Amino acid sequence: MTAGVEVRVEGLSKSFGRSNIWSDVTLTLPPGEVSVLLGPSGTGKSVFLKSLIGLLKPEKGSIFIHDTDLVRCSEHRLYEIRKLFGVLFQDGALFGSMNLFDNIAFPLREHTKKSESEVRDIVMEKMTMVGLVGDEKKLPGEISGGMRKRAGLARALVLDPEIILFDEPDSGLDPVRTAYLNQLIIDLNAQTDSTFLIVTHDINTAQTVPDNIGLLYRKHLAMFGPREVLLTSDTPVVAQFLNGRRQGPIGMSEEKDTEQAERELAEMGGDELAGLPPLKPQIAVSPGVPERKAVGRRQTRVQEMMHTLPESAQRAIKESLSKDGVSPTRAPSPGPRHGAPDAPTEQFRRTP
Repeated sequence: MTAGVEVRVEGLSKSFGRSNIWSDVTLTLPPGEVSVLLGPSGTGKSVFLKSLIGLLKPEKGSIFIHDTDLVRCSEHRLYEIRKLFGVLFQDGALFGSMNLFDNIAFPLREHTKKSESEVRDIVMEKMTMVGLVGDEKKLPGEISGGMRKRAGLARALVLDPEIILFDEPDSGLDPVRTAYLNQLIIDLNAQTDSTFLIVTHDINTAQTVPDNIGLLYRKHLAMFGPREVLLTSDTPVVAQFLNGRRQGPIGMSEEKDTEQAERELAEMGGDELAGLPPLKPQIAVSPGVPERKAVGRRQTRVQEMMHTLPESAQRAIKESLSKDGVSPTRAPSPGPRHGAPDAPTEQFRRTP
């Protein structure tokens, strides 16, 4: 497997006609790490994924992958860059008339000249990774939603992508199957070292899966950085989202106006709204799965940027490092860092 690559987004803006979806989105997905993008419904998270892969063209900004700007490159170059991506769509996006084997084999037959023997070896390898061996001849309509997700994930893996996008992978799954899928995502990251970006509404997924978390809110990226930054933030929208409360800046169909949000805050009292759920530990790889290379790279990078983070996030990071047996004041030996920059690229951004 090829190690993941850095994805650098700078000043990205997208509109449909006169309707602005989001503006000036800037973030860097660190190579080989798992990042999550949160946000209320209708904030354009799926639009962001489609922009990343070149299916939608932003009006402003840049998306750099391997020093290529996807917003301005030629169609031929964009086609080549798209081969670096694997995408798991919400419903798996399987062909209903094809069995699982043929569904998973489709990208190989469409985009490569591999023999059927080679195709079979790759498909069976990916089906083994997602736990679907023995189900090759089943049709999508004959299996559960969780199995369809895993089949879609196997198909996303067959071209050995350097970047894998997950569009609400927990959609339609019960909490138990979501937990199984989350474990599978972490285990696959350890096996592939690809760069993962997950769009989700699921709070438990956001609390336990990613290395980094971003929040889209009020048509811009409110924050992005190490998971501890958002999960310990005292920003009202974060507290409301993580607790699933009605009171706060987020409304039923869109963000509430400032006056209404401030009135609810005053009625509840700041202390009552500001409380956050306890910080949960990040999911570790399953027994027998190789160590996630991203963990060591992330520890080094986060310690380099520690002084730029809020105190609450610093405390949480130091506590986590202590549990892992890493000195919070001395970075571990990073080893080889594929595609890593000389200085920290991840930034922390938050609303006023």
